[in-house]
Amino acid sequence: MSVRLRFAPSPTGHLHVGNVRTALVNFLYARQHGGIFMLRMDDTDTARSTAEFARAIEEDLHWLGLNWDTSAHQSHRREAYDAAVARLKQSGRLYPCYETPQELELRRKVLLSRGLPPVYERTALDLTDADRERLEAEGRRPHWRFQLNQRPVTWDDGVRGPVSFDTASLSDPVLVREDGTLLYTLPSCVDDIDFHITHVFRGEDHVTNTAAQIELFEALGGAPPAFAHFALLTGAGGESLSKRAGSLAIRDLRAEGLEPMVVNSLLARIGTADPVEPFLDLAPLVYGFDLGKFGRSAARFDPHELEVLNARIVHQLHYTDVADRLPGVSEALWDAVRANLTRVSEAQDWRRIVEGPMEPVIEDAPFLAQAADLLPPAPWSGETWAEWTAAVKQETGRKGRALFHPLRLALTGREQGPEMKALLPLMDPKAVRARLARG
Repeated sequence: MSVRLRFAPSPTGHLHVGNVRTALVNFLYARQHGGIFMLRMDDTDTARSTAEFARAIEEDLHWLGLNWDTSAHQSHRREAYDAAVARLKQSGRLYPCYETPQELELRRKVLLSRGLPPVYERTALDLTDADRERLEAEGRRPHWRFQLNQRPVTWDDGVRGPVSFDTASLSDPVLVREDGTLLYTLPSCVDDIDFHITHVFRGEDHVTNTAAQIELFEALGGAPPAFAHFALLTGAGGESLSKRAGSLAIRDLRAEGLEPMVVNSLLARIGTADPVEPFLDLAPLVYGFDLGKFGRSAARFDPHELEVLNARIVHQLHYTDVADRLPGVSEALWDAVRANLTRVSEAQDWRRIVEGPMEPVIEDAPFLAQAADLLPPAPWSGETWAEWTAAVKQETGRKGRALFHPLRLALTGREQGPEMKALLPLMDPKAVRARLARG
């Protein structure tokens, strides 16, 4: 069977860098092994899931190039989940519990005060049919827990290595709320079985869940997938990213003008033994993907690295890569300015400088007047700047900054920028003379 992996976001908000790292890792592994990458919308939370968020997630993934082969919505699969619930009830693994949230919290505090782990004590298993009838007559409705085997569960984790977790240390997880709505665990396991998911790669915060889910897979008659749990992303100072996720939403990074491969290049490599490099497409990331290179330590995410990488990627982009985003910008202008850009959109700023109108910065009007008189006749070439400044140097005796700085300010209004030998041939000779004479 070919490998099949899935990315399963809940459409209750916008994707942020932590979500995308999970999607990217699953995508790269699937592509490397010629397998299937699935997008599954975990939208059983009808109160918070929206079609708008689902569309936004799809747009972000397309922007990143993480295109999926197949998709599903959990909201369309309730019959499959109800059938699984019925099977678990019939086998006795899913049992009704009638405690209120307040009663459970009180019991939790009592256990903690005694120095005991706050694990559900399975009191509901001792209820008789008469007890349940009495409780329901009082208006109580049950929530349903999955009865764990209370034994060690082991798996060979793709990142953490051999893992053993004793489910006796866990509370029997609630799979169905008292209002009949489902928690994440059951739909996820049913889907992984039905869609033949072979590998599940996710954050290390799910390690505890995995032990219970492996038992649920077995109770439902399915083979558990291979698991890998990655260290979570933290901020540059080691702080949790969870509170900052809103400021690291992918749609915001898009709006800031970052290139999609900047996000992919950084997220594919942080937390691994490989250096972070600027890649122009996903192919080298697919080829070089290796689970064994992921470390156990927290992966530090520094937004400043995105800025640095973005500039390095922009400097490599060919005109054909950006022409559709830069109306009016010629190939010659792009080639002249790209080495000085941090965003593709900044090329339009240089177009306005080259084509005008613009207000020059006059540092030394008499000097500029002398320089204007020495301008070679048009048309200008890549050699014109050197010829002109050599003539100005000989006439005025100026050199270095005293020679070049006033000319750059007058012609571009900028202290720094692309090489003037590339910009000057793109400028209108009349406009150049007018800028030099503005003083």
